[in-house]
Amino acid sequence: MVGYSFMGRAHSQAWRNVSAFFDLPRAPAMAALVGRDRAAVTTAARRLGWATALTDWRELLDRDDVDLVDICTPGASHAEIAVAALAAGKHVLCEKPLANSVAEAEAMAAAADAARVHGVRAMVGFNYRRVPALTLARELVAEGRLGEIRHVRAQYLQDWIVDPSYPLVWRLAKEKAGSGALGDIGAHIIDTAQFVTGQSLTGVSALTETFVRQRPLGEAGSVHGDVSVDDAALFIGRLSGGGLASFEATRFATGRKNSLRIEVNGSAGSIAFDFESMNELWFDDRADDARTAGFRRILVTEPEHPYTGAWWPPGHVLGYEHTFTHQAADLLTAIAEHTDPAPSFADGLQVQRVLAAVETSADTGNGWVPVQTDKIPAPVGGVR
Repeated sequence: MVGYSFMGRAHSQAWRNVSAFFDLPRAPAMAALVGRDRAAVTTAARRLGWATALTDWRELLDRDDVDLVDICTPGASHAEIAVAALAAGKHVLCEKPLANSVAEAEAMAAAADAARVHGVRAMVGFNYRRVPALTLARELVAEGRLGEIRHVRAQYLQDWIVDPSYPLVWRLAKEKAGSGALGDIGAHIIDTAQFVTGQSLTGVSALTETFVRQRPLGEAGSVHGDVSVDDAALFIGRLSGGGLASFEATRFATGRKNSLRIEVNGSAGSIAFDFESMNELWFDDRADDARTAGFRRILVTEPEHPYTGAWWPPGHVLGYEHTFTHQAADLLTAIAEHTDPAPSFADGLQVQRVLAAVETSADTGNGWVPVQTDKIPAPVGGVR
């Protein structure tokens, strides 16, 4: 694994525990953790359960005991690491968003296509797909329980940088993060909407805003630097099935900590979800008797529900960390069974193209921007 901060800790917890709860055809061995600071990565490796610590990710490429590379770094380094790892014959899990630009994402998707021919798999880490309630929502849509999809409303609301004295961290620098709330949390609701509906966004019209344009460079606060990303993004879109969609991603929703919300309205019913109540899915079936019709709460903890049978008795709820364990289980199963994991790098590229269309619309003020639908370009180089 490359990187050991917030996402690195979440992924490490998943790799440590996945075999204890899921009956897998292959079990992970946590061979090496990579970070730039020797002392810090050594400490992290010991705490998180990794056998060795390294300071150069390139050392992973020729190691026979490394079959899979998990990329948990800022977006600026995703493409270089992923393309090299795939060319070396390593399976790859890469955190979202796939890259910081469409060009980088295209190169990654092309590398994944080339590696796939040789049995090498690649997956992008949209962990919210693995929330049992959202996977159940996808199943209900796929079964036709909602009928024709007409509306999607998706929001991701946080408030962690409302205070203007919060420092200028890497997530607020375009050269490292690619974009702000749009790419960091907006990518999640784009993927969630497309996953639940089984449809793609074909075009968007957007607004973005940066509310605090300078922030302290350190805790002292005497020197400030420019914030080069968005603080909030609003956009509307159209789905490939003709339905309408609206999206809101912001880090300035005071009082909202991690509220990923989605509501889907169809001709035969609706679903609604909020991650701050992540074990609940609300479902409305228009076929119900009018006297008792309306949204009903489903507590998604039954053995019949997605993933939950591997954990606790009904009613014993799951948490954020379980989504990464589910992600690890799905990837390990796909690798062992020689099948393509989802979401693929092609899926990640499609989300990247939506992000680019949103930025173009917001930056130019030109309104409607179609989402690019070109095929993945041919790869440069090959697999060794």
